[in-house]
Amino acid sequence: MSIARELAQRVCAMRYAGLPPAAIEQAKICILDTVGVTLAGSREDAVRLAARALGAGTGPSLIFGTSVRVSPLAAARLNGTASHALDFDDSNNRAGLHPSAPVLSALFALADDIGCSGSEFITACVAGHEVSSKLAFGLNFHHYTKGWHPAATLGVFGTAAACTRLMGLNEKQTTTALAIAASLSSGIKANVGTMMKPMHIGHCASNGLYAALLARENYTAAGVDIFEHNHGFFNVYNGLCNYDASKILPGWARPLEVVSGISIKQYPCCGSIHAPIDALLMLTRRHDLKPAQVMRIDAWIHARRLAHTDRPDPLSALDAKFSIQYCLARALEDRKIVLEQFEGDAFRDKHIRALMARVHAAAASEEQFRNGNADGAEVKVTLNDGTVHTAKLEDREPLLRLSLEDKFLNCASRVCTTTCASKLLTSITRFGEITDVRELTAEIASG
Repeated sequence: MSIARELAQRVCAMRYAGLPPAAIEQAKICILDTVGVTLAGSREDAVRLAARALGAGTGPSLIFGTSVRVSPLAAARLNGTASHALDFDDSNNRAGLHPSAPVLSALFALADDIGCSGSEFITACVAGHEVSSKLAFGLNFHHYTKGWHPAATLGVFGTAAACTRLMGLNEKQTTTALAIAASLSSGIKANVGTMMKPMHIGHCASNGLYAALLARENYTAAGVDIFEHNHGFFNVYNGLCNYDASKILPGWARPLEVVSGISIKQYPCCGSIHAPIDALLMLTRRHDLKPAQVMRIDAWIHARRLAHTDRPDPLSALDAKFSIQYCLARALEDRKIVLEQFEGDAFRDKHIRALMARVHAAAASEEQFRNGNADGAEVKVTLNDGTVHTAKLEDREPLLRLSLEDKFLNCASRVCTTTCASKLLTSITRFGEITDVRELTAEIASG
């Protein structure tokens, strides 16, 4: 059996008419959220400097947050970077991915070039989610703990698959695109907390699209055994016996990952910190805690999550997004986590720095969270008078629909007029009915 060929068959067979209503609705939610966070991230230095270095030229595809149009590959790279610049884009916690940002950044860039309906776009989006997430089930979490950034290293396959689906490529071409993507997969976690982390997504979006475009031109690549070969993706990226290929195909579309796996972020920071933020905010509001009352905060999260979030001295605003100490100090002080806390020199605030010294993070024990639960958190707040308050969450709090719309409007309005943001919200809720997605990108450009 060839995993690449089997994935290609499934991608080519996917049809909008066969998608359950829940998948269509969730895809629209992913599109809404991703457009919003991409617009909000479009003014970040990570994007601005990348655009300057790239020298993108001109073309049909929109750079979000501007009226500038460049080549599809350049737009995918810059919009992909913008989509992840605030670390506010959705995730699939079961798979250990940010699935929408690379897939949708590439699809919008491609749609501006070739044109497509909203229903065709949604079908491609669902296919892309399915490929990257199902691959992750066979590779994670060894792949993640080894040091790869799976949103990029595995996202490139979902992106390539989505783009081949949108272009209507055949099974052979789609198999080839996946093989090409294997040589274009990159992104290491050592760069977390810097501009390179969002660039991983930009690189992934552009490379996934490029893989599909090369396959369209009948470029050659290893093909059917690209994953299983002795020197193929599984063995090179994970190492012998550190993956389980049997977990990839049997669960295809049962259920679709876009339905069951998507988590929309409430806070513009690393998702590994969201559960302890939820727990601390719960205690802060329940007991009306004031920073002056608090002697110590202890937080426990899964060791895999602690490895990249135990940052007691963040050195930049981006670094602060991955500091559990900074985020919990902000949650105690401000009773919320918002974009402004990660802008400029906010991370240097002396009062917050003093609070951070009271925050102590450790890996959760098996007794705290059994059955391999990596999504929970426990927080203990000790007051100056010896009173102790604790909260334990098994998972992160979901974002409600009204809050999702508020998030979108808040993000989009950082770049667009309020009127344009509201119009975009309405258009995306009817995304499946759009006859040409370029109508939507024209709305974004006019904002």
